[in-house]
Amino acid sequence: MSSHTHDMQACIAACLDCYQTCLSTALHHCLEAGGRHTEPDHMRLMMACAEMCRASAHIMLTGSSVHRQSCGACAEICSACADDCERVGDMDACVAACRACAETCRAMAA
Repeated sequence: MSSHTHDMQACIAACLDCYQTCLSTALHHCLEAGGRHTEPDHMRLMMACAEMCRASAHIMLTGSSVHRQSCGACAEICSACADDCERVGDMDACVAACRACAETCRAMAA
């Protein structure tokens, strides 16, 4: 397996992990915690992040060369989501998943 294929598989895994983590955290932890966790902009960003991660994984799985663009956008959204989850607090798993995904996506977009 080439390094590029291995890197892409790692990025797909990071995207799917972030998708699952953001979606699950938003719909369970955030909704149950309330307060800052349910601010409209925070919830929208988490949903956008989850969907962008899912879409990026999908595009990489198709083998299309446009994955560079989707991964670039995904890295930006994941970084923004990580920062916002850090601001809200008590969301360490989400912050970690977003940062890991942003890092692998940034590398795939390069």
